Parts: sequence; structure tokens; C-alpha cells
Amino acid sequence: MNAKIALGFGDNVDYEIVWDSAVLEHLITHYAIQASDLTADAPIGTERDLVISILHFLESGTGGERFVAAPALIEHFAQRFTKKITLGGTSVRAAIAMRKLGCVSALHLVTVNEPVRRLIPADSPYVCSNAVDTLYPHLIVQFASSAHVCASDIDLRAHRANRIIYHHDTDNITMRLNEDFARLLPAAQALLISGFNAMQSEELLLDRIAAVQRMIDALPQGACVFFEDAAFYNPSFSTRIQQALAGRITVYSLNEDELQAHIGRRLDVLNAAQMETALATLHHLIAAPILVVHSLYWALAYGAAAQDYAAALKGGVTMATARFCYGDDFTELEYRAVAALPPNPDGVRFAEDLTRRLKDNVCCVPVAHVEPSQPTTVGLGDAFVGGFLAALVGR
Repeated sequence: MNAKIALGFGDNVDYEIVWDSAVLEHLITHYAIQASDLTADAPIGTERDLVISILHFLESGTGGERFVAAPALIEHFAQRFTKKITLGGTSVRAAIAMRKLGCVSALHLVTVNEPVRRLIPADSPYVCSNAVDTLYPHLIVQFASSAHVCASDIDLRAHRANRIIYHHDTDNITMRLNEDFARLLPAAQALLISGFNAMQSEELLLDRIAAVQRMIDALPQGACVFFEDAAFYNPSFSTRIQQALAGRITVYSLNEDELQAHIGRRLDVLNAAQMETALATLHHLIAAPILVVHSLYWALAYGAAAQDYAAALKGGVTMATARFCYGDDFTELEYRAVAALPPNPDGVRFAEDLTRRLKDNVCCVPVAHVEPSQPTTVGLGDAFVGGFLAALVGR
């Protein structure tokens, strides 16, 4: 079966723990953690290190992805919480989201096991680069804007909902590719490239990207090659991928945190003047015809053909917002209900101001105004990708 959308390249099993401030407060006391211990990027080799990292993210209100010393650390920590087992990886989450709208996609997997076989869409054709079952779970920590932790001299309140991902995933670090995936591409109108952010060997990265280039050659003429950025273990690898795939990528997509990492400064994402300058800087760094940026308030396409992506942007923000409100189990009916909601006023003002500045070189779509009591903060970018691609190629 040849699907209209092909999604690569990594996948994994997620342990989504339920936030419990009491557990964290106990661990703060147990490990004698002080406010002065909270640092951003220290290695995570022990449970104490992991707690410190979580508290730092809570303090800053930001999300991110971090590498831990061993999978056993994740298994041990997750046992302290109620958890849900789900699938991760942009490609797999996008496939699950699109299937709710009746859109079947082809998948490239690097990990296969019982949860993967059970949870991927049953009618998605796939290839896997691994011949045996493996399991390297990712720890997903989500906190709501109301999260509060108070112990020792630490008193932290989140100022926005967000998520953190921790893992030690050999399959995604090595990212072996199965070039039989090319057999699923002749009818594909869009190919997603994602999942290389955990890699740590430049030699392996270049080998994998060469394989991706050969797969791109199997696409029909005019197919969209959609690259979704991420928080790279080695930030220079993102640049190497851009250089290697220059001229092959149609749409280069990233979130607000990744945009700020590329341009090297913090942004007020509701300040159109700052965003105008940031987009010009990003376009100088990344030579893709269309840049897509998605945020909490809006999503935009930037480039000469930006207006062609209005429906895709609407599909992306609708899918991400449906997941934000209803989690993994949102339905097509809930997706349609979200699509009909009025946009958030801040997003509307920003979109109008940015459009006045950039005219037809930008298409900006505000996100719907929602206030869920129990938001889902993991996988929103993945859902955006699924909604974007489903709307781009139609069902």
C-alpha cells in the first residue's frame, strides 16, 4: 500500500507520568536539594540530578529534551508516579493524530515492540530498521501552569504549562535506516524528515542523511519534503542536516524555542517587530523556500509562497490545540469543534501586525482560545505536523 504521506524516521515508547508535587517535595528533602543547586545543563547521572533538572525547567517555565546516563534511571523514577504508556517520535504521533481524520500514512520505525505494534495505526504500512524487539522508554514530565513545589528553601510555581523529555535511547541515538522505506514513497505527496536530534556521532549522522537523500529520490516530482526541527543533543548536527539537504527541503518547521536557539536570543513571541527581524535572520541561516514557526499563540509560514499554506497552518494549529485540550484520545468531532472556536486575541493582534509588516511573504494563523483544566503539553508539535500535512495533501 502506498500512502499519500510518508513519515520518518524515529519512534519510541513514552512513560507519561502524572505530575505529583508531593513526590518531588519528598525527593528534594531526601536528596537535600537546595535552590542554589538548580542548574540548566548539568549531566543527569543520578536520580538527584534528574530531580534538579525537572525543578530547573519548572522554575524557568520552559520545556526541553535531555539525555540521561542509563535507561534504568528512567524505569526507577517512573515507578514513583502513576504513568501512561504511549508512543513518541514526531512521525508516529503525527500518524496517530492524522488517522483520527481518516488519513493513512506510511511509517519508518527504528524501534519495534509490543506497545509499538499495539498503538500505531493498524492500517499504516511500515518498515523498521531493527530486526529484534527493543525498549528504551522516554520519560515525559508535564506540568500545568498551576504546578507548585515547596520544600527546603525551594518554592517554585510554574508560570505556564510545559513538558520535558528524558531518555537514553540507543535506537534513536544510532538511528539505523531501512532503505526499503523507498518502496512506500512513489505515491507520497509529502515526506516528513524528523527524529535525528538524539544522534551523537557525526559519522553516523552523515551516513543516515545520505540514505535520506536516496529516499527523497524515490518521491514523485513536486512532493513536499517537510523537515521538523528539534532540540538536538549536538546543536551543530542541525546545521549539518540543513547543509546536506539544501535544495531538497520544501518546508523547514520549528517551534518558538528552536527558533530562539537558532538566532541566539530570547524573543517576545507576541512582538511582531521582533519576529520580523527574527524571521529575516532565520531565513539567512536556513535556505528553505518556506519556513514554518509554530507557537502557543500562532503559527506562521514565511516565504514567497507563504499564502499557499493557509489551510495547512489552520490544520496544524487545530490538531495541536485538540491534543492540548483532550490528549491522545481526542476525536474528529472534538477536532472540528476546536476548528470552529474563536482565535485568541493576542494571536489575532500579532498576526495582523506581522501581516502589515511582511505582506504576502507571511501567512499567520492564530491559535484558538482555549483554557483546559488539564492540558496535555507533550506532543503538541507532533500533532501540529500531523494536522499540517493532512491539510496540505487532503484526505
